[in-house]
Amino acid sequence: MIQQFGKAPSGMRLERIEQCDNYKNGSFQNAVPTSVNAENASTFSILKEMMNRPKSVNPSQKIPSVVTNLKRIDGHKPSFVWFGHSSYLLKVKDYTVLVDPVFSGNASPVSFFGKAYDGANEYTVEDMPQIDILLLTHDHYDHLDYPTIEKLKSKVKRIVCSLGVGSHLEYWGYSAAIITELNWWESVKIIDDFKITATPARHFSGRLFTRGNTLWSSFVFEIFGYVFYLGGDSGYSPQFKEIGDKFGSFDLAVMECGQYNENWPKIHNFPEEMVTAAKDLKAKKVIPVHWAKFTLATHPWNEPIKRFTKAANDQNLSYVSPKIGELYELNQKFEQEVWWDFE
Repeated sequence: MIQQFGKAPSGMRLERIEQCDNYKNGSFQNAVPTSVNAENASTFSILKEMMNRPKSVNPSQKIPSVVTNLKRIDGHKPSFVWFGHSSYLLKVKDYTVLVDPVFSGNASPVSFFGKAYDGANEYTVEDMPQIDILLLTHDHYDHLDYPTIEKLKSKVKRIVCSLGVGSHLEYWGYSAAIITELNWWESVKIIDDFKITATPARHFSGRLFTRGNTLWSSFVFEIFGYVFYLGGDSGYSPQFKEIGDKFGSFDLAVMECGQYNENWPKIHNFPEEMVTAAKDLKAKKVIPVHWAKFTLATHPWNEPIKRFTKAANDQNLSYVSPKIGELYELNQKFEQEVWWDFE
């Protein structure tokens, strides 16, 4: 159990962190002032709301999914497979990227909170191919899952993550030689045609009691002529426009859509804000994630996608929302099913 919590940065890693402009008073800071909870939201009121969630926060039937042989995706077109919540796989030519994998069936270190919906945890580490890049946006349990990371060791060739997250990984037995940690706006070139840049997000981090000792990020992939935005958790902020202006436009943006609440309005996009953020990014195609696997808020399980699709349609934003496990190839003619249309 203790192993789950990971390890705080220390030594040379902490020295590097302390030199960062976005690290002050022992914690990483958001680019704009951000409180985790709303000013009028007490801990008691939040707990009371969470304890009295309606039945609709969980689906009444099994989440539909598709079986895809992940080891046989050829990647001639950029390919995407979602595993629910914020876990997904990208295959572009010969490169396989796995993002924030959570396959343990829980989004927390305890079994009584954050249990995966029936049908939403169909994929396992054993289903994964060899992973060229394991991308980790931040260290919250619903993005950095110790049991999954432990089982993936033999399959991962290289890790790119937010600054400080490498401390957990080394504690769990990963070699420092394969870990690249990035602060915002830092980049790493994988090969000539593949560069990864960490970009700002508006969120926080922490696995036990201390917040902010590791960084949270979104990431930009410039890969074989395509530009992808892979968003970690984030509330709305001017950073989206800043990122869009810097990179011009995005062929694909994978963005958070879910687990929002008026009690924490600054650290997760509301669905309508996600559409605005996608417009700021000048995204040509959007995939909404961070929903359909775990209940971490108080809204109905499918409210995020309903609100997002309405706002996206109203603003002519192009999107796809595949089923869990369904293969999507960028710019294919995609027949969108409303597969979430049940309580």
